[in-house]
Amino acid sequence: MLQQMELPGLAFAVWMLICFYAPVGGYPNGKVREACTSMVPCHGSSPQLSPEHTITVNGTEFKPGDSIEVHLSGPVFEGFFIQARDAEHLESPALGSFMLADRGASQLLTCAHTKNSAVSHTSKAKKKHIKVYWIAPGNAPKRVQFLATVVKKYKIFWVKIPGPIVSQPNALSPTPPLHATSGAVSTSHPVSYLSKPFNASSCGRTKFCIRNPSNCDPESASCFFLSFQQEGSSVFVEMSGPSEGYLAFALSHDQWMGDDDAYLCVGEDHRVRTITAYLKERSPPVLDSENALEDVSWRLADGLLQCSFRRSIRLPAHKGRFNLDASYYIFLADGEASEGGVIHKHRQQPLITNGIYNITGLPQDIGGSRSPRLIKAHGTLMFIAWITTVSIGVIVARFFKPVWSYSFLFGKEMWFQVHRMLMLTTVMLTSISFVLPFIYRGGWSQQAGFHPYLGCTVMALAIFQALMAGFRPSRHAPSCDYVLGNESSST
Repeated sequence: MLQQMELPGLAFAVWMLICFYAPVGGYPNGKVREACTSMVPCHGSSPQLSPEHTITVNGTEFKPGDSIEVHLSGPVFEGFFIQARDAEHLESPALGSFMLADRGASQLLTCAHTKNSAVSHTSKAKKKHIKVYWIAPGNAPKRVQFLATVVKKYKIFWVKIPGPIVSQPNALSPTPPLHATSGAVSTSHPVSYLSKPFNASSCGRTKFCIRNPSNCDPESASCFFLSFQQEGSSVFVEMSGPSEGYLAFALSHDQWMGDDDAYLCVGEDHRVRTITAYLKERSPPVLDSENALEDVSWRLADGLLQCSFRRSIRLPAHKGRFNLDASYYIFLADGEASEGGVIHKHRQQPLITNGIYNITGLPQDIGGSRSPRLIKAHGTLMFIAWITTVSIGVIVARFFKPVWSYSFLFGKEMWFQVHRMLMLTTVMLTSISFVLPFIYRGGWSQQAGFHPYLGCTVMALAIFQALMAGFRPSRHAPSCDYVLGNESSST
């Protein structure tokens, strides 16, 4: 009885410890979204008054889309939290977006539903200097001030250390920033800066649009958007998405990569480079030395990478460029780009349209799938087989044998019939699921890692188990009695 009373008491003590510890646990990994508004760490003590650290910037004026270099420096510190806010209303939400100079020491956070609008530490490692880049948003106020919270030790920290104020010039409309010049991209055509995000109001009427999620707003930091609009003998393309590295789309004759016409917008040195490429099988894209794109524009703000360009419907002089008046599957992908604009493999399965489309034909507003139907069916059947039917079959054999030992179904014990039916269903579902990826890929995939080998092993073991069960003798068979030592003695 005493032990029964001690157990709930121990559980209550552990629960109370968690409740009191959680608010002062701190954020050694820098995930400080809970402090987005106040910028105060939950360390259970009051902030220091006289700051020891300073914020500096490389300029005092900005225009929408400009990049400002921000430095935080001072005596050794463990944690930090940097934001930019309206200088006239410092209690307002964070604005603009940041880009990192050192991914090992800093990370981007989302505050006030604005992606990458804050920067924090990644660990408690000691540091003396942090450098980041702030990208001015299109709707920035006239004056912006940088603020920082710095944690020297757990109980020693400063909150909202005031930094420099940067302001917009007295221009009536934004002009292209100095770094957005024709030398920023591999094209001889001039490059301009987009003053505002794209909109989807013409989708399905004059534009052919692809959106993910479906019907999302391209101004949102979670919307992937691609549009095509025919204008005479050319097509005007708009592409945007929540990417820190690159966005790309490709025109393909089938639903897997290889022999495709690709277009990339790559973030490089705080500007965007728009280039064409050719995809050969599942290898990195082959970038073109000549660029046939015109009217190139870009924007990098509010957590969005956006670019637009114009391309002639037919380009007979450029090898690898498809005619835009034919029908294709359309891919939309995003991924990381390292210093120098070197792109890496896309971070998630590309969005692929469910059918072939002619982007110069009837305007439509469609979505797509990042997981083809055959692969979805493969995963669903495997889930049903190995989480549902096989689990229930094992439970029936383990726990229902004594319960249903005197109940019969088709001449056999009921528990055995139910167990056998569930196990055969598992083998059948596994077999169907096993075939689907081969149908989708048209054979063995060399790029899928260990997954195909694991699948073949599971399929072989499932068939082997079924064969073993088929050859297993009856419990009352003479051979079974001999093995179990139940044979009668002749002496």
